[in-house]
Amino acid sequence: MPATIADTAELLRTKALSPIELTQDCLARIERLNPSLNAFITVTAESAIQAARQAESEIMQGQWRGPLHGIPLALKDIIDVAGVRTTAASAVFKNHIPEEDAEVVRLLKAAGAILLGKQNLHEFAYGGSSTISDYGPVHNPWNQARIAGGSSGGSASAVAAGLCCGALGTDTAGSIREPAALCGVVGLKPTYGRVSTRGIIPLSQSFDHAGPITRNVSDAAVILDAISGSQPSNNPAGNSLLDSLSRQRPPLRVGIPRTFFCENLDPEVLAAIEQALEVITSLAAEVKEISLAVNTDRTLQLVEAFTYHAQFIEKTPELYQPETLRRVNLGSKVGWQDYTRGLLQLKQDRQDIAKIFETVDMLVTPTTPIPAPSIVELQQNPDLLRPRELLLLRNTRPFNVWGLPTISVPCGFTRSGLPIGLQIAGPHWNERSVLQLAHAYEQATTWHNQKPM
Repeated sequence: MPATIADTAELLRTKALSPIELTQDCLARIERLNPSLNAFITVTAESAIQAARQAESEIMQGQWRGPLHGIPLALKDIIDVAGVRTTAASAVFKNHIPEEDAEVVRLLKAAGAILLGKQNLHEFAYGGSSTISDYGPVHNPWNQARIAGGSSGGSASAVAAGLCCGALGTDTAGSIREPAALCGVVGLKPTYGRVSTRGIIPLSQSFDHAGPITRNVSDAAVILDAISGSQPSNNPAGNSLLDSLSRQRPPLRVGIPRTFFCENLDPEVLAAIEQALEVITSLAAEVKEISLAVNTDRTLQLVEAFTYHAQFIEKTPELYQPETLRRVNLGSKVGWQDYTRGLLQLKQDRQDIAKIFETVDMLVTPTTPIPAPSIVELQQNPDLLRPRELLLLRNTRPFNVWGLPTISVPCGFTRSGLPIGLQIAGPHWNERSVLQLAHAYEQATTWHNQKPM
């Protein structure tokens, strides 16, 4: 499989590679590796081959749609595809078959992408480990005894293992970036509102984002171009996010918020981050330490999650995993006055964070404070699960509150071979600069070239 989606797209466009062969290769890897990784819940092999045949026919006739035409992707299983069950990794939705595509699916299909199936996750996206699922835990391809992260764990695991060329995940507190970091791949959370969440099962509407999980930064740019409705065919020539990666970057001022984000880091994570910051320093015009006020209140998420689930809890509470039910029910104890205050505070937080970009252009932090924990450790110590998840999501969640475009890129490994991630964020609606700095860092290092299997 070529290094990037863009490279693969060129082979497809010039008919040097068949979409059918590419899709069959992915399906063969899924068949071989998914039993041990548990990354997919549903594999839509028949419809994928059918879509690949259609893509090949269109390309042969000179009707190439763009860089995703004939590219096999997959979806976190809370994203609706018409006629394919959306389970949310829960018995509650075991037989739920939507009649319409989610907006992101409509856009991917319009771009010619081939959908391989639906990927495992933390039940209803309410957790950062993907160990709580009606279909069993997702395993990390770098070490199958470790978690893949969550809630988009299946998506990150599948991309890292080469089961698909890319995937779509969702991110409410870090659920794209955290598993991407733990699995050694790239995860991009766009600006809040950039990508439609219509047709995606919600966790918390105030914080929910959808975005790509990919093997490299350029692949994330290609997918974001499509799902944000800004693919090259809709833009002037050379205006795509992918095209912008090769342009010269303006000198950037980078802020490092060590307080909060760099506290209590695993020593190996700290060492990798310090090395990464040396590279960032070589790429930036200025790097300086800054301080950020972080709102850790979870009132809005608690209320919004319970509001969505209340109807299902009333009918079939026994179908939820006990830990998910416990988390959802916490929202029943929050008053609407507190919720209203939370909405006002959220608006203020998003206005306030914009002011920091008067003094810096980018923010850089560790993605997670620790590497991937052991699955058995979390299963045998239930009281440890939520605290460990909250620690894993500590550095990612603030960027959901702020709604900033944020990416995680690989920046190293522990001595035992577990991936470590670096997080880069920029101003609202400036995915372009975030991707440019992430791409520059990626090109200056070799971490993204390493594969688990």
